[in-house]
Amino acid sequence: MAFDRRTFLGSTAATGAAVALAGATGSPAAAAVQEVKGSGSGARTYAFTVMGTTDLHGNVFNWDYFTDKEFDDKAHNDVGLAKISTLVNQVRAEKGRRNTLLIDAGDTIQGTQLSYYYAKVDPITARRGPVHPMAQAMNAIGYDAAALGNHEFNYGIPVLRKFEEQCDFPLLGANALDARTLRPAFAPYSMHKLRTPCGRDVKVAVLGLTNPGIALWDKANVQGKMTFPGLEEQAAKYVPKLRSMGADVVIVSAHSGSSGTSSYGDQLPYVENAAALVAEQVPGIDAILVGHAHTEIPEYRVKNKATGKDVVLSEPLKRGQRLTLFDFELSWVKGRWSVAKVAAKVLNSNTVAEDPKITGLLSDEHRKVVAYVNQVIGTSTQAMSSAEGPVKDVAIIDLINHVQAETVKGALAGSEWAALPVLSQASCFSRTAAIPSGQVTIKDAAGLYPFENTMEARLLTGAQVKDYLEYSARYYVQTAPGVPVDPAKLTNAEGVPDYNYDAVYGLVYDIDIAQPVGSRITGLSFQGKPVDPAAQFVLAVNNYRASGGGNFPHVPQAKQVWANSDEIRNTIIQWVKAKGTVDPAQFASVDWRLTRAGVAVF
Repeated sequence: MAFDRRTFLGSTAATGAAVALAGATGSPAAAAVQEVKGSGSGARTYAFTVMGTTDLHGNVFNWDYFTDKEFDDKAHNDVGLAKISTLVNQVRAEKGRRNTLLIDAGDTIQGTQLSYYYAKVDPITARRGPVHPMAQAMNAIGYDAAALGNHEFNYGIPVLRKFEEQCDFPLLGANALDARTLRPAFAPYSMHKLRTPCGRDVKVAVLGLTNPGIALWDKANVQGKMTFPGLEEQAAKYVPKLRSMGADVVIVSAHSGSSGTSSYGDQLPYVENAAALVAEQVPGIDAILVGHAHTEIPEYRVKNKATGKDVVLSEPLKRGQRLTLFDFELSWVKGRWSVAKVAAKVLNSNTVAEDPKITGLLSDEHRKVVAYVNQVIGTSTQAMSSAEGPVKDVAIIDLINHVQAETVKGALAGSEWAALPVLSQASCFSRTAAIPSGQVTIKDAAGLYPFENTMEARLLTGAQVKDYLEYSARYYVQTAPGVPVDPAKLTNAEGVPDYNYDAVYGLVYDIDIAQPVGSRITGLSFQGKPVDPAAQFVLAVNNYRASGGGNFPHVPQAKQVWANSDEIRNTIIQWVKAKGTVDPAQFASVDWRLTRAGVAVF
């Protein structure tokens, strides 16, 4: 039965969480309950498993819609809920259906053209609209609960609410509050009963926590509607409550990494990647399913400061590449169940075939999206690739920047800002993006920009632009003159991802990688002259960066002179359609390069 948000909020925002009886089908594993050997007291143990996924990002099939072929990467990972379903079936067969739960840690409805299609092209919000493929798949697999991710808000609250309505399980977010009433906007938790042959049922509480960064990253969608306090604060509020309600086991599903860091600096008082802090600071938690960071953590133990007990964390790899298993062992002692042991591990989805039940269920939706992404929208005079984009000024990144700069110039025409020079920032979002020579399709253009970012224009000075570039250049590993350079080891210094390295279009500059961070930008010029620190520029920038994503300096505080609600990806697609022909000779040039002591690296 689907979770009724209205009933939940109408009864009590704190206690009306869904209760589910696990094990309506299937039989228990023979060893799920047994007497503790040698105890002499008749004490019994009960074993059960909680399975977890996170950051599915719209992946059902093992398919890459941006290349229109089976997904593959260097590690030969597979993706998608169809693979996860097979793993889940295997675990349930081994453990017994009644001895398992399945939860998710968020970022479900954004990331592929499949999820985009049913948000924008054939939207689920339309009258008599379709059921979202992710809801169909997760319902069929039998999820018990899912935390909200930050990308759930990318398409606006109406799409998220419709998705919530279509799910047969609750979407949890204890720190997603109504901005006016400060009451939960979603169910904070769900309670699940596991039937055992002896003793009473085991009550398992799942507390859902989402990311405070939503307030920045999706400001346009949530400002004045929802607010997102810190994870530690809300966990400290709800965990004791869940224990008082009789929870034998408390699991947190947190769309928040474990590093304790934040990409938005001090723009929010809350930590972005707070899962380990929650484990350390809030007593009463047994395990945390971690999301958001897109890293693989099979098992990570954090000692709680108050109790001294270990809290077990696990983060399965993104897009359905891994399935976490939390294996619990409980002891029946003095008339109650208590947790005796918790262990975690991950299963690799590339070891199994896709579940034909799931692929068959969504075959029509898959075919529609494949046909959509293969629509021809123009031609290109030559092939372009992003493979060298992280270390060289390549034409395909210039294309993104040129479209953005041209769009902003057109939008500012006739305004008080029309005479100002327009710059643009872009990242190498995918090292496999490509525009072929000849026909260009939607998937080719969309592959340049896999995120649902929108565009803004912010006012910066020359000095601020230089600061911005210096911050961006921290992406490179400091390399002395004469030392051999391996491009594969030159980037991502201090873990900076590709999407947090920006090339700025409209200027000429060198990045001296022999110099320390903060002193790398040399020869910065505009139209052949050194950039005046006091000069004013308009920067075409995505909303993630403008909202503080990556913690780049100046932009979040800079004056906004224009903003657009359409995705940058769509702007690129429409630009190609309007031009008909993409000719790099009209927009591409080498305006930045890596150097050491004035000598080009490449």
